[in-house]
Parts: sequence; C-alpha cells; structure tokens
Amino acid sequence: MPELILVTGASGFLGSHIVVQLLEKGYHVRGVARGAKADELSAAYASYGSAFSVVKITGLNDPFPDAFVGVSGLIHVATPMPGVAPIDEMVQQAIDGTLNAIIQAEKAGVKKVVVTSSIATVKNMAAGTGETDKDWNPMPAEYALASKQPMLVYAVSKTLSEKALWDWAEKHPHVEVTTLNPTFFFGPFTPNFPIPAEPKNNNFSTNNILYNVLFRDGQYIPIATRYIDVRDVAAAHIAALSSPPTSQVGRKRMIISSPSAWSVKQLVAFVREKRPELKDRLMENIPEPAPDDVPAYVDWDRVKLVLGLSKEDFKPIETTMLETVDALLAVEKVWKEKGLEPARAAW
Repeated sequence: MPELILVTGASGFLGSHIVVQLLEKGYHVRGVARGAKADELSAAYASYGSAFSVVKITGLNDPFPDAFVGVSGLIHVATPMPGVAPIDEMVQQAIDGTLNAIIQAEKAGVKKVVVTSSIATVKNMAAGTGETDKDWNPMPAEYALASKQPMLVYAVSKTLSEKALWDWAEKHPHVEVTTLNPTFFFGPFTPNFPIPAEPKNNNFSTNNILYNVLFRDGQYIPIATRYIDVRDVAAAHIAALSSPPTSQVGRKRMIISSPSAWSVKQLVAFVREKRPELKDRLMENIPEPAPDDVPAYVDWDRVKLVLGLSKEDFKPIETTMLETVDALLAVEKVWKEKGLEPARAAW
C-alpha cells in the first residue's frame, strides 16, 4: 500500500505543489479544510481518484483525529497569512496551529513530521542579522505587534511557532522532525490551485512580490537575491520525508534558497528582453541594491546530506522568473475577459 501523507494548507500556493508532487511520486495524500473549502479541495483533485482524500475540520486549532487515521507522515504547511488573519492574532494562531497538528500526529503514531518555516525565522531583515541554521530572528513579538506591519508580525509568528516546535521535538525524539526554511518562493501555479476570482481577492502568496514588478508604481522589495522556485521548495519537503534520522545528522533545520541571484534591476531587464510587450508597464525608479542585499547562505553539503539535493537540482533563475511572469499574465487575462482591471497587491 502507498504511504499516506497528511498535508495541511493543501489548497495554498506551496501546498498545491506539494500535493501534486506527492501524488506524482506514488504517495496517497489527505488534505484538511473547513466547510465548503473541503468540497472545493476534493473537486480540485478528483482526477486522482482514491489517491487523494479530504477530511473536513472546524479549524487547525481544534481536534481532527479522523484526519490522522492511517497516516505515516505529516507535512504542515498551513499558517496564518498577512492580510488574512487578524494581525493581533497571527502569532498565537501560528504557535497553536503548529503544536496542535504535531501533537495530534504523535498521538496517532505518526513518526515523520515536516514543517514549513521561513528564512524570516533565521534572519532579521531589518537589522541584517542571522544567516545559519543556528541563528534566530531576535525581533521581540511586542515590537512587531506594536508596529502593525503585517510582514514583521508574520516573521515573529513563524519564529515563535518554530521555536515551540523544536522545544516539543526535544521532548519527543521518537518523532523525526524537519523544518524547511525557504527564502521567498516564486513559480507557476498548479492546475489545482484556486485562481482568485477578482483582483481584490488576490491570493498569489509570495508571487505577489514578483507581481509588483509588473506595475510601474510597484512596491519595491529587494526580492531577487533571496528567492527559490516553489517547485524546489515542494521537492525539498518530500525529500525530507525520507531524510536520515536526527541521531545521525543532528537537528534538521534546513535553509534552502536558489543558487542563483539577481537584483530587481536585473530581473526587470530580463523581463523587458524576454517579454518586450511588457516594457511600458514594468517597475520604475528601482534603487540600487544595498550592500547586504546578497544571496542567502546555504550549506549545500548539509542540504545534500539531509535532503539528497544538490545545486543542480534547483531550477535556473531564468526558468523560474519567466514562468512566474507568464502565469501571472494568464490570470490577468482571465480577469480582463470578465471586464476586471488588474491591480497590484500591497505587500
């Protein structure tokens, strides 16, 4: 019988790629969702038959033991996102959701847990500190919450939820835990990903950062020097399911990022060359990169040891950027056919 893997956040940008890759590798997959979303998720993967199933839940902070019946591994992707969860609740929701999922998994006998974390737990972007898997973002929760800046609160929510996870893991060494700490991830959408019906309900996830580049007044974020293809992030999650035990390789907190790096200026120049019809709408007034705007540090020897992946397994930057732009333009086309005007998302 194929292994059954439970994936939280299966309807999201990254989650949908993880689900598709698991199914393509012969795993069976179970998703969890609330109410009508469960029916939508089930319909999205109907072509996979009994290989994909969905269990309706009331929420990630509530018990959902039925979802873990027969499951051999948990991939926990779901997290409160900026602009969706109330900003003053994001931190506690992230901690409670992560702990609830892994505690229920352990009670059900699950021995393999993979959790999506973030480079934001490692590095304080504002202060330029932290680079390795031993580092933690030192930003106090009180500071982030008082700032009312969604991305700062998101960074703290991911940091504190990951710390809570590792505290739990130390007390439960019989469960193999791996976290993936990727940089911003871009890439095309899977056919199963729910495309937003209108611009104001945009759920492009981190692709929103790249979408900003397609607007002359787009919001500048020094993105391209710290990025990874979403398909590579998904592949790393699946590789983690069969990673060596912690007793052999130590704590499996894995920073992953593309071996390539571009500044935003380079990215805009590339899009202008490859898609000249877009030249009049691309971001303008782009600042020069800051001195510390450099690629994320990745211990490639450790990535190979733990995940079995090497630099050559990661997609070229040209492929990622162009396929992402084309995917975003395809969504715009659907909107325009409905008479809707595309609009950049605030980040």
